[in-house]
Amino acid sequence: MLNMSRRQFFKVTGASLAGSSLTLMGAAPAPALAAVRQYKLARSTETRNTCPYCSVSCGILMYGLGDGAKNAKASIYHIEGDADHPVNRGTLCPKGAALVDFINSPNRLLYPEYRAPGSDTWQRISWDDAYDRIAKLMKEDRDANFVQTNEDGRLVNRWLTTGFLAASASTNEVGYITHKVVRSTGMLSFDNQARV
Repeated sequence: MLNMSRRQFFKVTGASLAGSSLTLMGAAPAPALAAVRQYKLARSTETRNTCPYCSVSCGILMYGLGDGAKNAKASIYHIEGDADHPVNRGTLCPKGAALVDFINSPNRLLYPEYRAPGSDTWQRISWDDAYDRIAKLMKEDRDANFVQTNEDGRLVNRWLTTGFLAASASTNEVGYITHKVVRSTGMLSFDNQARV
């Protein structure tokens, strides 16, 4: 407990009031008043992107540090809504606003992994190996299950044992091209994440 008499209390508060009044009237040193906190995004690199979560496809601005030098690792430290984006006009839902935590999470998967049948461990593989394995398995399944004609002898050219789910944050043009590629294989099970 502070042991202060009434007279001491008035002296301290009076001195504080006088000092703050003199500061506001210009009696304080100019450099002390001119020193302001640096804007936190001043040295960062701004990158426009699209939120990956749902079919709304909100625009986001990502701010990162790191100039691309040999020993500098870029890191994103701030994400906000893009005010110039026609979809969200600067607003983000809670999931979009928490994207920076998702990006910097130590549990985020950055590389493809493979777990052999019967194994309990995952092993890291390269992107080339992952794409080759996916293409090989799709080709084997299509060759084994492709239906050229139905029971009536009509040409149907369909592949019913594999499906495809497209990303919702893609543009209409990318969705159109994805649809054309998937349908050209004969796949009938095709959907877009925007409907899920």
